[in-house]
Amino acid sequence: MAKQDKAASVARTARSAAKRPAGKVHKPRGLSLHIGINEVSADAYAGWTGPLAACEFDAHDMTALAQARGFEASTLITRKATRAATLAALRKAAKALRAGDAFFLSFSGHGGQIDDTTADEDDKLDETWCLYDGQLIDDELYYELSRFAEGVRVLVLSDSCHSGTVTRAPMPGEASAHLRPRIMPRAVGRRVYQQHKAFYDDLQREVAKAAGHAKVDPDTALANVVVSQRLTAIVKDFKPAVVLISGCQDNQFSMDGDNNGAFTEQVLRVWNEGRFKGSLAQFHAGVRNALPPTQSPNLFTLGPAAGFLQQAPFTL
Repeated sequence: MAKQDKAASVARTARSAAKRPAGKVHKPRGLSLHIGINEVSADAYAGWTGPLAACEFDAHDMTALAQARGFEASTLITRKATRAATLAALRKAAKALRAGDAFFLSFSGHGGQIDDTTADEDDKLDETWCLYDGQLIDDELYYELSRFAEGVRVLVLSDSCHSGTVTRAPMPGEASAHLRPRIMPRAVGRRVYQQHKAFYDDLQREVAKAAGHAKVDPDTALANVVVSQRLTAIVKDFKPAVVLISGCQDNQFSMDGDNNGAFTEQVLRVWNEGRFKGSLAQFHAGVRNALPPTQSPNLFTLGPAAGFLQQAPFTL
């Protein structure tokens, strides 16, 4: 009887083991954040509101694209696209995602500048995204991206102007209903910095301290200037695989439109509701070829991104 009980117990154990998976495979998770800002707060920008037409459309369209690809998408539109909300969303995603997961970030709005106080910019200027109630410095964005875990794939699409270096071409005439470059005018940028100098100076020092005093240069990635030895020295410690595609070259401007920004319009056209077949690198080339020579999107990578570039766009 004891032998029969033992045999029955062994059989039950075998059946139970057969029902259990040999090993739980991690299913990639995707989170995304899409920012679209049609105007900024006059209080934060020295009376300037920088009206644009299509940035909110861009954010909603990127949200729909992300959701169609299985991402859990969040959208921050104009007044809700604050510094606090943006940083909170980035940090929440960095904390939630692990190796094999993906994060998709898009921004449509003005690019700006503040004086560089940490001596990490050759042109003595830090480039920014103009969020509703204040600017997000490139150092901050770089630092927040560096906090994602090793093995996380991060794609950033930025439909804005970033660099204000001496190589930038003159502004393409006065802005009009049909000609709206997505950049905060330099005179406005100077006034904004002068009025909020203490805030931005302290912010740069805090970011440099948090990053371990590393001479980070996210501007190199986001504004598409030549890679410096300083950036190369810290990329080896950059754990996530990051691909950044900007709306234009350093000496060009990203243009607004009536329904989409020029860059976002071609991103959607080339993607063609998922009919595009090819790698992320080929996707960038297709978008670039679809735009005129006056606006040529650039691509930059951080971390171990070679394999990421060979994947299909927006892949979980």
